[in-house]
Amino acid sequence: MLKTSLLSATMLAIFALPALAEGIVVNDAYARSSSMNAKAGAAFMVIENTTDTDDRLISATSDVAQRVELHTHRADSAGNMQMLEVKEGFAIPAHGSHALARGGDHVMFLGLNRGLAHGDMVDVTLTFEKAGDVTIKIPVDLERQDGPGMQMGGGMGEGQMHKHGASN
Repeated sequence: MLKTSLLSATMLAIFALPALAEGIVVNDAYARSSSMNAKAGAAFMVIENTTDTDDRLISATSDVAQRVELHTHRADSAGNMQMLEVKEGFAIPAHGSHALARGGDHVMFLGLNRGLAHGDMVDVTLTFEKAGDVTIKIPVDLERQDGPGMQMGGGMGEGQMHKHGASN
């Protein structure tokens, strides 16, 4: 058990580098599901835009699921939280950032093709309006306890990025 935990921690540390392409930096990425048999999962990260121009995350794809959507949580008129697809995507302001965090905006994997086991890696392509396609490898971290207001930068589980399939 200790050997498995050390191996998982080592794998997560290996991928603890920020993803960067065309002024977009993806930090602190991780994925999770509620169980190995779950039919859905999610990915979380902080996306920074280091350019002088606003950009927008407009879609995401991954071979881990039959469908990948951008989602958020919003309260309905009765105060109950609902998860909704955000078809227009997420604005990433110039010289700003946008956190995709548990309890808020996130990338949703629907119809998982396989279970998400702790320490696995998930390939996800993020499509931005201006920066284009950014492919990242996201570690599965089933132990992480982030809540709303995820901390930016520096944590284990940051994804590594490849622009248009090319390695950095």
